[in-house]
Formats: sequence, structure tokens, C-alpha cells
Amino acid sequence: MSSQIILRLLPSARCLFDEPVQLKVSGLRSRQVVTMRARSADERGVVFSSSATYRADGRGEIDLDRDPSLSGSYVGVEPMGLLWSMRPDILHKRFQKNNSLNPHVVRFSVHEEEGRVLAEATNERLLIGEGVSRHPVREGNIHGVLFTPPGQGPFPAVLDLYTFGGGVSEKRASLLASRGFVVLTMSLYGHDDMPGNTKKIQLDYFEEGIQLLKKQDKVGSKGVGVVSLSKSADIALSVASFLPDVWINGCSANTALPLYYKNSQILPALMFDVSRIIHTELGAGIVKYVLNSTLAEENKVTLVPIEQAKGHFLFAAAEDDLNWDSKAYMDQMVERLKHHGKENFESVCYPGAGHYLEPPYGPFCPSAMHGVVHAAALWGGEPRDHAAAEVHLWKKIQDYFRTHLSCDAALSEAKL
Repeated sequence: MSSQIILRLLPSARCLFDEPVQLKVSGLRSRQVVTMRARSADERGVVFSSSATYRADGRGEIDLDRDPSLSGSYVGVEPMGLLWSMRPDILHKRFQKNNSLNPHVVRFSVHEEEGRVLAEATNERLLIGEGVSRHPVREGNIHGVLFTPPGQGPFPAVLDLYTFGGGVSEKRASLLASRGFVVLTMSLYGHDDMPGNTKKIQLDYFEEGIQLLKKQDKVGSKGVGVVSLSKSADIALSVASFLPDVWINGCSANTALPLYYKNSQILPALMFDVSRIIHTELGAGIVKYVLNSTLAEENKVTLVPIEQAKGHFLFAAAEDDLNWDSKAYMDQMVERLKHHGKENFESVCYPGAGHYLEPPYGPFCPSAMHGVVHAAALWGGEPRDHAAAEVHLWKKIQDYFRTHLSCDAALSEAKL
């Protein structure tokens, strides 16, 4: 009589999105070869899936923390490989999970070589931790969502700028709140009754968000941190006189849209030339070199004067970013700060990583539609290296904010 085949998820089938889970299979025949699969759908209904072939040990067991994949979406020992290697069933689709109330539900399964299902298990990966409050904000000009951890605090405060693309993205903000931060994520356009697009950036808007965070009862830090990515990274540089700042794969200049404060233009926009897109046989272009040069004399007026900042910077750049020349921009900013005798920064570089460095264990995004050039674009990166970079950076961001947003930190004054 054959034993029952069991697929277990340890320590639990229910966890936070950014937590690893251990997959174990028991009850197989000695040395039996099986295919393990993962399948999920994002909030737009796009299906993502992955598969990998494993051989059971002499006791008929497989442990993804120990055993290598022999073939499939990845090879080698990759405990979370079935998650990060998931690909969409439609080309050029990026995994969308913006509403924190909707968990990332992944169905794992074990199959015979002929395809018959031997065992199944469901992993519910939550974007918001137990006890974290989610409060939609419509105060003054602010359109966003405020997340507050359970408990009395005091907690450090963070402004999450995930502004380009429209609407509100809650994933990173809700996960940071689940790790002990009060976080406000703000929409720049395309949310509720906001216009569907924008022609300029008003720095006053983000100043308003910072003031809202500072007056929250559970906020203990006198300063506010900012976490950003891509276009929002240069916005974050411009508000950095207030606060510590995490810059991820952005530019050293103000890009695409002019920057205003108190109805006066602070910085013009560094523009781009879409004729410089490199077209590939994959049906997606490389837009890395479309921006005009930040080093050209006529473009120096677009550079963000980060040497004025009173706070601290954490610069993170992916060396294989095909959207921005992120490593070059990071090097420019580091050199600029050093030139002015500044030591208020850290930098980290990730070889083999692509543009979208996000909270870990989501599906890797090789290509997707680009919001500015309105065409499919390659984002760069090698899936395994990119996944490892996300794990490292996510911890570094939290450690960085805890270090620089201690509740007795000296008050940083704005210099706008």
C-alpha cells in the first residue's frame, strides 16, 4: 500500500509577503523524480507560474532548502525559487499587487512526470501584518494611505514615494508598517478624483505628507524617512533636506517633469529622446540611454543639489538596470557629495540585478510596458541575482531607517 504524499509549507502556510517559506514533500518513492509547480494571479488577473524538477532522497523526501532543482524555471538549490521565477502567461506583464488587503495567494503542487497531481498546498502571503491599521487619507491635498503598526510606539516615520504610473501602490508601505514603521504612501495622479496624469511636480505636496506624518501620535522620530524607486527617486532627492532618504535605481537629475515649490520652478526637467531606444528581437526595447546626459553643460541646471541635504542617503543601484544608467548616476551623486566634503551617505551596488528592486519573493519582471515611452521595455537583471539583491536590500532599508530615524534624533530643518 503506497504512503500518502504530503506537501508541507513551514513554518506556516500563511505568512507575510516578505517572509521565506520552506517547502517539503514526503511520501514519494525512493529517488522518484517529480515536477513542482507554483501558480498565482495578480490583481489584474494575469496568471504567473513556474516549475522545477526534483529528485527525492532515499526516504522519498524533498526539501527545497536542501535539494537542487535539476531543470525548469531555475536550477540549483533555491529555497524560494518557485516564487521569484514565476513568469506571466502574457508577454511584458509586470506583477501587480498594489492593494494591501489582497494577499498574494500561491498554489504549489507536486506532479508525476506524466503530469498527474500528487499533492497540493496553498501559501497565503499577506501584504499587511496582524494589527497594522490601514487608513485612506484625504486631508488637504493629500491622496494616499497611512499604515500604522500595532502597539504604543513610538515608531519611526517613513514617506513611501511610488508615484509614477498613477494610483497608489500599498505593498511596500504596508510591509514596512508590518516591520514597525508608520508609513504614508501618496499618489501623484490617477487616484480617486485626481487627474489621470500630471505635467509638473509640486514639492509642496510631499511637504504636506511629511507634516501629516510628523503629527501622528505614534510617531516618535522627529525626522521622516523617504523610500523611493525610479522616477520618484529624483523627487526624493529634492525633498532630502528634510530627512533620511533611500534612493533606488533613479537619476541624479530631476527628470521628465519640472519641479515646483510655492508655485515657483526649482528645477527644470532633464528630457529624453525616444529615438535612442534600442529595439530587440524580444519585442521590448532598452530605454537605458534615452535620457539626455546629466554631464552636459546645458543640463547641469537639472541636477539636484544634494549637497544641501541635512539628512542621510542610502543609494542602491542595480548594475544590470536597463531602464536607467543607475550605477553611473549613483557614482555621480557619491562624487558630488565627496566633492563637497560630505559623509552623509551609504551606497550599495547589485551586480546582475535589474530595475525593479522591490520587497523580496515577488515574481521577477524581465519586461513590461513603460509608462513614459508607452512601449514594452526590458528592465534588465538575472532572476537569481535580482532575487538575492531584493532580500539584501530589504533588510538594509529597514536597518538604515532604524539607525537614522531613532526617536531621539535631532530635528532636521527643511531647506527648500
